[in-house]
Amino acid sequence: MESASKTKDKEMPFLDHLEELRWRLIKSIVTIVVVSIGAYAFSETILNVLTRPYNEAIAYLGKPETQKLIFLTPTGGFMIRIKLSVFMGFLIALPVIFYQFWQFIMPGLLQKEKKYFPLIVFFSTICFLSGAIFCYYVVLRFGLRFLLGFETADMIATIAVNEYLQFITMLIFVFGMVFEMPVLSFFLTKIGLVTPPFLRHYRRHGIVMMVIVSAVITPPDIFTQILLAGPLIVLYELSILVSKVTLGKAKEA
Repeated sequence: MESASKTKDKEMPFLDHLEELRWRLIKSIVTIVVVSIGAYAFSETILNVLTRPYNEAIAYLGKPETQKLIFLTPTGGFMIRIKLSVFMGFLIALPVIFYQFWQFIMPGLLQKEKKYFPLIVFFSTICFLSGAIFCYYVVLRFGLRFLLGFETADMIATIAVNEYLQFITMLIFVFGMVFEMPVLSFFLTKIGLVTPPFLRHYRRHGIVMMVIVSAVITPPDIFTQILLAGPLIVLYELSILVSKVTLGKAKEA
């Protein structure tokens, strides 16, 4: 019965798969929009939270309190609140987004693989939020102190709030995605695409590739790249452990 069900799902016409994907995307986008509208009421609080690392950095470096973030156009302040609302809407809607994603791929899985669905959605959300929190409290805290420390008497930082928020929201998103690595390892091990020996054998290749990726997706300063490369290496080792535990439990079953 299990094989027959899987075969039936695989025989679904390509256009039906596209239609299913379209509706999953629509549901995710609608959720983000609805939550973003609600988040706008808290946009000032969100702005205060996201600018706190900058304010703490200039206070730590002894910069004048007047050295604030600025916006350069009449509509700048309003557009910033809109963008922050959408960003927060995305974060809050993460469980729904992960749910829709896994619902889309579930028809291609065996029945015994589908039982892990709630667990994967839960840990996908937890891992992303862990990466975002790590970025906010560690990377931004020390990274901004380092980067703003290059000011001199003849050169001071006058930073547009739009550029600043684009910088930190991109970093938060990247770290959130990077922290999904253990969940990805669990899933790929479950469907038989990777094994612990495979991950160990290609450890050096994987680490080199991740360092290159960190150099591409982070801002072009070596300090931020190192801060991302470190967690990447740790998470790769954790992914090997997750794969080993997952494979061991599968054999016991």
